[in-house]
Amino acid sequence: KKKKEKKEKAVACSLPFQYTSLLPKEFFMASSLLRSSLARAARALPTRSFSACSTVRSDGYAFSLTDDQKSLHELSMKFARQEIIPKAAEHDRTGEYPMEIIKKAHALGLMNAHIPAEYGGLGLGSVDSCIISENLAYGCSGISTAIGGPALAESPLIVGASEEQKKKYLGRMTEEPLIAAYCVTEPGCGSDVNGVQTTAVKKGNEWVLNGSKMWITGAGHANWFFVLARTDKNERAGAAFTGFIVDGDSKGLTVGRKEMNMGQRASDTRGVNFEDVVVPDENRIADVGYGFKLAMKAFDITRPEVAAGAVGLAQRAMDEATAYALQRKTFGRAIAQHQAVAFMIADMAMGIEAARLLTLRGAWEMDQGRRPTYYASLAKCFAAEHAMKVAVDAVQVFGGNGYNSEYPVEKLMRDCKIFSIYEGTSQIQRLIISEAIFSQAKSKSG
Repeated sequence: KKKKEKKEKAVACSLPFQYTSLLPKEFFMASSLLRSSLARAARALPTRSFSACSTVRSDGYAFSLTDDQKSLHELSMKFARQEIIPKAAEHDRTGEYPMEIIKKAHALGLMNAHIPAEYGGLGLGSVDSCIISENLAYGCSGISTAIGGPALAESPLIVGASEEQKKKYLGRMTEEPLIAAYCVTEPGCGSDVNGVQTTAVKKGNEWVLNGSKMWITGAGHANWFFVLARTDKNERAGAAFTGFIVDGDSKGLTVGRKEMNMGQRASDTRGVNFEDVVVPDENRIADVGYGFKLAMKAFDITRPEVAAGAVGLAQRAMDEATAYALQRKTFGRAIAQHQAVAFMIADMAMGIEAARLLTLRGAWEMDQGRRPTYYASLAKCFAAEHAMKVAVDAVQVFGGNGYNSEYPVEKLMRDCKIFSIYEGTSQIQRLIISEAIFSQAKSKSG
């Protein structure tokens, strides 16, 4: 009983400090009203900034949320606290896919929010999506990945698909809570995209796909897949691949067993096999040979959101550690009063604030219509690695209790590791960052 009480107290921790004043005491607005408000705002603004105050110069830095973003934050944090946190431990234990939570998130507009309004979405910007991602991951990053995973599959369509493809496949995602999956990684290649062996061979007005993919998020529930396949074995990576939309019920497409991973167990991860899968040419996205560029542009959209998820998990770990440090007593006083513990909390806070700002900078660049690759990689790498440090230190603050599944921080530590692996490892992010730095230095030197 005592363990249960301690666990409940730990979960009932304070919210991120900078957001506390924004949180409502009650659910202040019906979801339908919020959705319509956000949709109107999205249609009215060509870009989305995280500057909120009309008294702030539009050409300078600002660190406040717009009224719509405040509402979005309140809604997503309320959802995380009421719908995700109470059920997260059970989904982690069983690995059950959180379909009921996904349905509720979809109904509230917390899913597919970046899909343009003309295809039924809210058309929100990258900053807005990061607000949602951070808060949902605060509740559980595994459930957040299940909710937000389709965004990666949708992104190549947003940047490169035809109007007909967008209406057909993006439109259906906004009409009902469907899942789409991004199919690039294979058993023999992850970061090395040039190693992709899945092939697509043109036969008349159709393509025949053969090959295997691995670690595909949402594969067991996908209505359709974005698939990267090799269409020219002699070309370099930038021209060797083509992107396709493959319906989930296609003949010859089989999905493997659900993988039981270290963490984020609520998310569905599987292998996918293609055996003479016939895809009509109308499901080819953009030109033949343009697939690699599509896949990389998709990461520009989603990497800030992944970074935001890492920030949300880190914030949750810090809040849990802070709450516990104020309760737990050693040597006659709360461990929060011991400098060794207090400094660990301070280090957590410094990195979280820095990671959040880096994430928002990457998202803001996207919303300004500029390629955010450099800042997105900075954010994704730093946020992922700092979140891991925060989670490990949170376990340390909890001591022996932190190593026990009755307390929340061991799950946070397990969940966290994947942030430095999926959607581009931390090592790949460092390659992108360093190449950008050297390229700029060379251009300056003439």
